[in-house]
Amino acid sequence: MRFTTLISAEQLAALAANANADLLVCDCSFDLTNPAAGLAMYRDAHVPGAVYLHLEDALSGAKNGQNGRHPLPSREAFAQALTKAGANDRTQIVCYDSAGGMFAARLWWLARWAGHADVAVLDGGLPAWRAANRPVERGDVPARTPGRFTLRDALVATVDFDSVRANLDGGARVVLDARAADRFRGENETLDAIGGHIPNARNRFFRDNLRADGRFKSPDVLKQEISGIAGTSDGAALIGQCGSGVTACHNLLAMEIAGMPGAALYPGSWSEWSSRAGAPVATGAA
Repeated sequence: MRFTTLISAEQLAALAANANADLLVCDCSFDLTNPAAGLAMYRDAHVPGAVYLHLEDALSGAKNGQNGRHPLPSREAFAQALTKAGANDRTQIVCYDSAGGMFAARLWWLARWAGHADVAVLDGGLPAWRAANRPVERGDVPARTPGRFTLRDALVATVDFDSVRANLDGGARVVLDARAADRFRGENETLDAIGGHIPNARNRFFRDNLRADGRFKSPDVLKQEISGIAGTSDGAALIGQCGSGVTACHNLLAMEIAGMPGAALYPGSWSEWSSRAGAPVATGAA
């Protein structure tokens, strides 16, 4: 069985127990306000055998002042990171964090962008793993033998600043902003220089995809809630956006779970938009 959206702790444990399974588990722990904290969290406790992938090293590219806080890496650089981690073209990749999938979803999306379908987020993350009485390891793990990961046709789409701006004037696509409601309204902005949102965008806070226990809501509930906000259940009519292109991936994962595939990611998101001279800014509720 291949996992392409979510995998439970029980399913991951069964897969890990299979000596013939081609499995790569990736810990994506991170803290936006303390970039060193993720590795410390990993070393404190992680799923046995998991490798650590840092958001700003492996899952992001170089910043130039106008491409946002977490620009995409090149596809080639990302493929090299997966190769170094031990991934092959048929490897089942499982990613997790301790933040409800906030950062793991970025790796899920990037793998699909590289053409790799067999990638899933551990539902509930490390807390769910531990709640299932599964063991954890501490410290670093020995380096894995490099894999043979090759780039294939992307399974997901992106849009750039110019495309999003052109869409403002009667465009057919709806921008769905994954940030918290106060940041969307332009209040309490601490990460970017300007508060507010892209005009006509709608707000779906990524944490609303989760139940109280940190696991994703059911496909039917996700579809009802997201389509109610977006005004459509057609994923191809949506653009995922957030602060820097990270938590937008959480909404894109939720849409995939809900049977609403096809939404594009705006990688630069608000951190890019708000840095561009003349880019219009809206405040207040949607």
